[in-house]
Amino acid sequence: MREAIHFVWRQWRFIAAITAIALLLGAIHVARQTSLYTASAQLLLDPVKEKAGGPDSIYLDTLPDQSHVDNQMAIIRSTALLRRVVEKERLLDDPEFGGARAPASGGLMATLRGLFGKSPDAPPADARDSVRTGELTPELARAVESLKGSTQAARSGQASVINVSFTSADPAKAARLANAIVDAYVVDKLDARFEAAKRASAWLSDRLVELRQQLRESEEAVAKFRADNNLAQSSPSATLSQEQLGQMNARLVAARAETAEKKARLDLLQKMENDGASLAALPEAVASSAIAELRRQENDLTRQEADLLARYSERHPSVVNVRAQIADIRRAVGAEVRRLSVNIKNEYELARARQAAVEKTLRDVTGQTDIDNAKAITLRELERNVAVNKNLFEDFLQRSRVTQEQASFQARDARVITPAVRPGAPSEPKKFRIMLGALIMGLLAGVGGAYAMELMNAGFSTPRQIEEMLELPLLASISRMEARDLTVDGVVLSMPEYPLAKPLSRFSESIRSLRSAVQMSDVDFPPRVLQITSTLPGEGKTTMALTIAASAAQSGLKTLLMDCDLRRTSASRFFRNETTVGLVDYLAGDIELQKAFTYDQKRRLWVLPAGAHTQSPPDLLASDRLKQLLVALREQFDLIVIDTPPMGPVADPVIVSQLADKIIYVVRWASTAREMVAHSIARLSGRKKVAGVVFNHVVDRRAQKYGRYAYAYYYGGQYYKKYYNE
Repeated sequence: MREAIHFVWRQWRFIAAITAIALLLGAIHVARQTSLYTASAQLLLDPVKEKAGGPDSIYLDTLPDQSHVDNQMAIIRSTALLRRVVEKERLLDDPEFGGARAPASGGLMATLRGLFGKSPDAPPADARDSVRTGELTPELARAVESLKGSTQAARSGQASVINVSFTSADPAKAARLANAIVDAYVVDKLDARFEAAKRASAWLSDRLVELRQQLRESEEAVAKFRADNNLAQSSPSATLSQEQLGQMNARLVAARAETAEKKARLDLLQKMENDGASLAALPEAVASSAIAELRRQENDLTRQEADLLARYSERHPSVVNVRAQIADIRRAVGAEVRRLSVNIKNEYELARARQAAVEKTLRDVTGQTDIDNAKAITLRELERNVAVNKNLFEDFLQRSRVTQEQASFQARDARVITPAVRPGAPSEPKKFRIMLGALIMGLLAGVGGAYAMELMNAGFSTPRQIEEMLELPLLASISRMEARDLTVDGVVLSMPEYPLAKPLSRFSESIRSLRSAVQMSDVDFPPRVLQITSTLPGEGKTTMALTIAASAAQSGLKTLLMDCDLRRTSASRFFRNETTVGLVDYLAGDIELQKAFTYDQKRRLWVLPAGAHTQSPPDLLASDRLKQLLVALREQFDLIVIDTPPMGPVADPVIVSQLADKIIYVVRWASTAREMVAHSIARLSGRKKVAGVVFNHVVDRRAQKYGRYAYAYYYGGQYYKKYYNE
């Protein structure tokens, strides 16, 4: 989070600028947009009417589902319905819907159009003719599509309510056309029902004619069959209904069954007579109560006879009397049996007569007297066709009348519950939404651009970057010193002179910290020969070498500054020794060593200038004479500071690095490419000789935006100022 805050702190100006540009573009877009007004009307969809089965059915109410609502919304935005609105509201004359715009008075184009005889105020003639003929011309199609593009239909929540909205630059027109669309929808529903009723009525009429014709043809077929077969038509009074005819058939079946039963009893009687069997075994005789009573009396008399014979002889009057009674009872039983047999014959004859009467009656009422079975079957089939056609015709006629009556009283399908009113405020453009979007897009673009700039910044900005990429410590951070910072008593000092004039300043403390860090880099063997180099020219490595040497000399160390930048003798020029003899002359063997040294009394510093110009600096720096020189100088001086060229252009620093104890690598803050620095340090002889990195030209105002903890070398805070007296 701290890194994010510091990132915003560093790049807030850029982010704010991009955001301001986005807001300005959004404001321009809003200013150029035409204000649009939206008017809305609400339609309530009544429950869908569904008819239950049966001729006497009623309509049942069911709530419309989502598909039904979607269908109605599609109808509202259909071309057929919107075309009615275009024609009714005469939108072909409206410029908003493709009509001709009114010309500017006195305009050149108006004059030219007048010469060719075209009226700009009216739509083309074919567009007006299409309204009358019903054709959809390109002009009418454009008007309908424009109207459709401005029309919206949406369901209101889960209710059976549809919101119909229309958007226009004129608020009054928006309300008028929204109401016109919902009115056209209601009228379209009524027209659709009327057209459906007309089509149903026409179909019913045609169907009834067909059924009537079928009934007539079937009746004529029955009459023709009777006439062809000389079958008498039953009188209207003798005509039976289907139910009565069924009853007659049932009676006939019952009569035939009874006749069959009587015939079976008669056959049994005749068989017993033929076989000589006793008729007393007849089922009727067995079931007769009179015969049963007689047999009981006979049994009683038989027992009395047996008792009397036990006491008396057969001629005893009592025995004779009992036997006479038994004979009378047996004669009575025989008479009763004969009577039953006669009854059986009579009942059979009666059943036959009854069956014949029923058959004759049925033949009379159906006109089938003296007709064979084949003709009877054909006649019954024709009569069934007549009955079926008659029932179908009557039932269809009844249903059609009920349906027409119910359709005439059916409730309407939709109604307007909230008409559209003139909107008071524009719905488009949505200024707040546009400006909010512009703000968000501006912030995103600003943050993205700032992040891209951070990525494009190839230089080192924080100690963490040095430690992670180079695996070296940051020895010190030298702030960028402007002319006003180097001014002392009205005189602008050089940076090597500033620590002498202001020994307690923050800059002087930074140089002393750098020297201490170098000394602590190898506690056992403190370095005495320091090489100062950088990656590219202009990073301040010569100034850093002069300042370190001057600071060491000021602290009492016998210090020597060697200018080994034989190609660009910046250190020699600082001491105005660019024309004197020096290192090159000594290495070439032209002079003695003592003649090559100079002493700066003001800075208490010994200087070995570069000397004469040479064409082969690497050869001189790699010579044994230079090695021997440094061995001798170690005995004479406490600290030797060597200024060498940058690592990027030449190989001189690599040669000198073999002779130095420690190397101080100067990097321009937030400027020098990281890859170049890493590559240059990798070229140095013995990576362990590099004591660390010095940030130079640090812009304090920008550096503090990287965070005090991430940028620990920043000492410009108010808590440190109390320690700096100068």
